[in-house]
Amino acid sequence: MSNVSPPSSDSSGTPMAAGPLTRAVLEIDEYASGLGWDQPARLFALVDTERLRADEPELAAQLGLVDDGASAPLTPIEQDEIPAGTPLDEFLGTIAWPGAVAGCALTVERLMLPPSAEASVPDGLDETALTEWVSAHPDRQEVRMTVAVLRDGTRESALRLREKDSPNEVLTGSGLVPGLAEALAATFEE
Repeated sequence: MSNVSPPSSDSSGTPMAAGPLTRAVLEIDEYASGLGWDQPARLFALVDTERLRADEPELAAQLGLVDDGASAPLTPIEQDEIPAGTPLDEFLGTIAWPGAVAGCALTVERLMLPPSAEASVPDGLDETALTEWVSAHPDRQEVRMTVAVLRDGTRESALRLREKDSPNEVLTGSGLVPGLAEALAATFEE
């Protein structure tokens, strides 16, 4: 019988085998985790770290991106706050990224219900009433979703449940939040 050990991790706990986009998503998830729960949605530009160092050395220095070989390939840069009261889909429809941006990411908190609860949703609820109904449901779970896309269509997501708020409990995968990934990918369409 052989011993099984977890994959090697870097100092942040990110698996060493993780691709650049997964590393960026987990970095953003960890950042959002440090801010606590009940936070507004946050939008990030993802830029190529090497290109940032070459094109904007002063900004790279401000961000602490020293050329030590240990920096992640993608650097997330938080954007201005999303205007309060603006529906997320409408806001994303106004985004246009400059060519230097390799991708983008969004972190947002939502309430989720298990599929078994769908059958008990009352008919005829408007969006406000549905939100109130979900908020009061005993099986609701709070989740933080971090979704990222690159210009080439590559996608990655991280999900963190509030009740399992630990870096070891974060679920990652490219297809976890397809609707949000589609909306982010649309910000790169011309």
